[in-house]
Amino acid sequence: MDSLVSLSKRRGFVYPASDIYGGLANSWDYGPLGSIMKENIKNEWLKEFVFSRDDMILIDSAIIQNSSVWDASGHLTKFSDPMVECLDCHKRFRADNLIEDKLGIDVDGRSAEEIDKIINENNIKCPITAGVLSQVKNFNLMFNTKLGPVDVSSDTVYLRPETCQGIFTNFDNIIKSTRLKLPFGVAQIGKSFRNEITPGNFIFRTLEFEQMEIEYFTKEDNADKDFEYWLNLFEEWYKKIGIKKENLKKVELNETQRAHYSKRTVDIYFNYPFGFKELQSFANRSDYDLTSHSNLSGKKLHYFDEESKTNIVPFVIEPSVGLGRLFLAILSNGYKEEIIGNDKRIVLSLSHRIAPYQLAIFPLIGKDEKINNISQNLYSNLRWKYRCTYDSTGSIGKRYRRQDEIGTPLCITIDNDSSIDNTVTIRDRDSMEQVRVNIDNINEYIDKCFL
Repeated sequence: MDSLVSLSKRRGFVYPASDIYGGLANSWDYGPLGSIMKENIKNEWLKEFVFSRDDMILIDSAIIQNSSVWDASGHLTKFSDPMVECLDCHKRFRADNLIEDKLGIDVDGRSAEEIDKIINENNIKCPITAGVLSQVKNFNLMFNTKLGPVDVSSDTVYLRPETCQGIFTNFDNIIKSTRLKLPFGVAQIGKSFRNEITPGNFIFRTLEFEQMEIEYFTKEDNADKDFEYWLNLFEEWYKKIGIKKENLKKVELNETQRAHYSKRTVDIYFNYPFGFKELQSFANRSDYDLTSHSNLSGKKLHYFDEESKTNIVPFVIEPSVGLGRLFLAILSNGYKEEIIGNDKRIVLSLSHRIAPYQLAIFPLIGKDEKINNISQNLYSNLRWKYRCTYDSTGSIGKRYRRQDEIGTPLCITIDNDSSIDNTVTIRDRDSMEQVRVNIDNINEYIDKCFL
């Protein structure tokens, strides 16, 4: 994990937020390469699950919603974690995490009283001072603020803790403006905010994060089949973006572990440097959300089924993944260290779909105008189709090492022979094999490498 954090800062993937002021716990900024890589992940997700399908649309809902949204969804009363405080150092911890770390017991779904009893019976203490812990309290995870002038009469509003509620509250608008027929899905990528008690593990658990969510509306009779369909679809997508199958596992949640709205939940775990932890969640949310919003708002959120000539409230299948967690999974999956001779080579084996740059152009060092002209022309032509970077500083070996560290799949070197025979050297990141390719055939060769 230390190696990933170090690489991320050194090469411009992820920086500590507010770094010049000492940072802010578990807030991170994405640097030049991280920003590109993050956009690549989002674009691949959109291309796979939205733009290539006729049954999917995309929306972008507001971060701050009417507070009644969170009343209907259950977040005002049920969106909490069990918290304890050390009576000596006054640091706060998630009680369920302390129990899992010491006893290996998952206490999701248990009441604060039950969790408190487990802590007392097993003499669980503060992990820092070994001090006595306070009684367990439920801590609501939503950030709140005031709407309008900040005084006691201002309305309290919340930063959304999840993106999906903006989809549910727009269900009727979507039906009327798009005329979609069941089954159909609504996708959204956006920021969510959670006031975590104990965030940590780099970008795995943060105060603000981006979610990539799909709410797939279907008939109740088809919900189980559609659940499996989406689960299999994402497993195939992870292969496409280069995540190794052995780094993933499926975990079926039991009734006490599932969220209050879920009829079935399956989590996809990834083998991070700190162990297998949740990467993505699949939930059958039933008709809970549409029904809850209908009841509280008085607005009927239903779908007219032409076949039965009746109004129905669809069931919802939700595949939801945190972009930061997926970003960290891809970094972890691709990171490796190799010994080449007496040197250590750090490599990020990223898919060409995800890597910040797909190609690096290297002119041979020197003042040969022909080499420079060929290099600049090649760079200008290739960058219209591929993500390219131009590097003319340092030895070829050092330039290879720099590109290996940031995951660039192919490096193209223009040398003295290039102006004579119109060929360049293309070097593969993972195998380090080099081949001479005619410039006239370079697009064809690259496309073959990126199949």
